Amino acid sequence: MRMAAAVGVNLLLTVAQVIGGIVSGSLAMIADALHNFSDAASLVIAFWARKIARRPADSDMTFGYGRAEIVAALINLTTLIVVGLYLIYEAVIRFFEPQDVLGWLVILIAAVALVIDLATAALTYTMAKTSVNIRAAFMHNLADAMGSLAVIVAGLLIWAFGWIWVDPLITLGIAGYILWMALSEIGGVVRILMLGSPPEMAPENVLATAEAVEGVAGLHHAHLWQMDEHHSALQAHMVIDTGAWGRADAIKQAVKTRLEEAHGLTHVTLEIECAAHVCSGVQRIGH
Repeated sequence: MRMAAAVGVNLLLTVAQVIGGIVSGSLAMIADALHNFSDAASLVIAFWARKIARRPADSDMTFGYGRAEIVAALINLTTLIVVGLYLIYEAVIRFFEPQDVLGWLVILIAAVALVIDLATAALTYTMAKTSVNIRAAFMHNLADAMGSLAVIVAGLLIWAFGWIWVDPLITLGIAGYILWMALSEIGGVVRILMLGSPPEMAPENVLATAEAVEGVAGLHHAHLWQMDEHHSALQAHMVIDTGAWGRADAIKQAVKTRLEEAHGLTHVTLEIECAAHVCSGVQRIGH
């Protein structure tokens, strides 16, 4: 209910900012309105994805629906980048074609927007600490709050000194901040979707941990990837030492226990091989 109210208020604010931006002639306010609209959209996408992600695994999605949040984060971060680039384009044009701006109207509407932006950001702050999906939505709201603050500064300078060039300059600053935040997060999201290994977990260190268990001759065909933001998985062929085949199951369990203790890996799939029948043409990482 609170989230629905936040979305509704943000949509109303967007309409007010667009009208105010057109009447006042402020590009910065229109820029803030566009970003504010993306805030409302990002909240809807983020919480819809969060609901989907809680579904249990089934025959269609055997790994579960956890990556719905990663996809939502990619959509929201990509939207931020598009908005940032568009604002840069509009600001550059405004430098060459300056327009008069009503500073007092800009200040009034931007002040209201700032309060709403901060309240909306507060709703997602706690959840943003543990979810890249919610963090992307939170970044939308935080960037918009910064944008509203910047628009207030622009309005004050225009009202006091008539510096209309401040309006596109502030817009460039808003755009730069948006792009910086989005680009700092999107790499990690793409890494997960590309089945990349966890940044904090070097594959060689993981394999070395497994090979340190007595009875393990080596590992190959290893795949280490992030299933979602908080869970990683390992799949590999494990060679059992000569003479230790009778303890193969116990060795496999010991390896899984060690990997969980040392690296937090709870989803480990090991195909065991005896030393006399190792795969030919083996590759340590991947196939």
